[in-house]
Amino acid sequence: GMEESWQKPLGLRVEIVPLTRPYGLWSGNVFQGKVIMEGKPLAGAVVEVEYYNEGKKVKAPSDVYVTQVVRTDDQGVFTYAMPWDGWWGFAALADAPEKMKSPGGENADIELGAVIWIKAERGN
Repeated sequence: GMEESWQKPLGLRVEIVPLTRPYGLWSGNVFQGKVIMEGKPLAGAVVEVEYYNEGKKVKAPSDVYVTQVVRTDDQGVFTYAMPWDGWWGFAALADAPEKMKSPGGENADIELGAVIWIKAERGN
């Protein structure tokens, strides 16, 4: 069941493997994940973190607060503390080693991404 499999990679080209159980979390808890690309840790990867601000219950002082950015360490690990209850999206981006042809026929970069959504609950 879910209790045994949440920390197992899915086998995608790029993915976020949870190191913290991705459910049953409180606001203020830390979520830790590992970004892997083709089965290997992705060091220095950018992970963008966004809060699904349903009903605009949180007011950001400026746009720079809307998307938080963390980087993975040498083992592909990142850590983020979720300050509010609700849904949090974590997106890791990486460049594929291969190129593809653009509509104009030029070689173009390929960006690969992985996303995981985590829900934090508010305590009483």
